[in-house]
Amino acid sequence: MRSGRVRAARKLKRRTTRSELGLFLAEGPQAVREALAAHDCVREVFARSDAHDELRRAADEADVPWHAVDEPAMAALSDTVSSQGVVAVCRQVTGTLDELLAAEPQLVVVCVEVRDPGNAGTVLRCADAAGADGVVFAGESVDPFNGKVVRASAGSLFHLPPVPAADVTGTIERLREDGMTVLAAEGGGEVDLDEAADTGLLERRTAWLFGNEAHGLPAEAAALADHRVRIPIHGRAESLNLATAAAVCLYASARVQRQRG
Repeated sequence: MRSGRVRAARKLKRRTTRSELGLFLAEGPQAVREALAAHDCVREVFARSDAHDELRRAADEADVPWHAVDEPAMAALSDTVSSQGVVAVCRQVTGTLDELLAAEPQLVVVCVEVRDPGNAGTVLRCADAAGADGVVFAGESVDPFNGKVVRASAGSLFHLPPVPAADVTGTIERLREDGMTVLAAEGGGEVDLDEAADTGLLERRTAWLFGNEAHGLPAEAAALADHRVRIPIHGRAESLNLATAAAVCLYASARVQRQRG
């Protein structure tokens, strides 16, 4: 029975299986802890028998099945070189753009064609830390339930359910129609981030667009933004990577919006 459960869970490493079943794997103590804290999210937990008593108690309280497995079984479920010893099978929870906008968000992140799972997960984590209201995965972005995305989000995936949106143009237009100011993060943007903060631009309800790691924002997406904003580079670095740029922009917005409030 246990080996059958492990084989079934292992199939969730494949995107097609995750999509078909609406389930995914969350690996590591932090991710499993946050998953167990989310209502009706975890379906079962697999763990090495010698670890994670705290999580075992949380699973018992949530009436979640707990399977003690050996090292080979844990290695089969793990997506890392050195397993952290605990993996949860979780229900995929996503939001919709309608639901997000109905809540009158002040700060929204839109990942446009973001493909790198580590960057995508870190952007989720940054958005959560900055107090953003939602993260949209637009166009052909990475699956937010990819194991590397889940790990990089460090549990934030369970705080900000991702919003999938296939139509990039339609998503941006909808955000603008809802009264949000759309800002595109671009190295060659006409507005400096410091200027945006000082002139009150960041006080508005804002949707930040962040593009692909290698190619940046598609030209058509950047053209739909109200402003294209560059982060000032005071040293000799050529640029910032996606996750770092997102953190800088989101915290700039969060600071201004909290001062206003």
